[in-house]
Amino acid sequence: QVQLVESGGGLVQAGGSLRLSCAASGRTFSSYATAWFRQAPGKEREFVAAISWSGGTTRYTDSVKGRFTISRDNTKNTVYLQMNSLKPEDTAVYYCAARAGSTSRLVVEYEYWGQGTQVTVSS
Repeated sequence: QVQLVESGGGLVQAGGSLRLSCAASGRTFSSYATAWFRQAPGKEREFVAAISWSGGTTRYTDSVKGRFTISRDNTKNTVYLQMNSLKPEDTAVYYCAARAGSTSRLVVEYEYWGQGTQVTVSS
């Protein structure tokens, strides 16, 4: 069993930056891909970014390309999402998720989920 805990959310003005962290604990192994999803009120959970265990493969949804960067530090069992040039439409609860295998954009393919952290971007 793997536990994931997100942190780093908060309230920022448009154009500002935040760095989210996803810390994994429990039994962790190689070959787990990790992703960030977000969910705004009244909307379905949306794929944001994903990274392979090695860090060699990253994926982003089009709306965040060039602004967000996903990375990981396996010595700390932590995945990060650096969020720059934030926009009000980025406001959502952000969740990290993990799965055995390669990166995926699909919610249903992820086995482990964190509790979420709120990101609010004001105009």
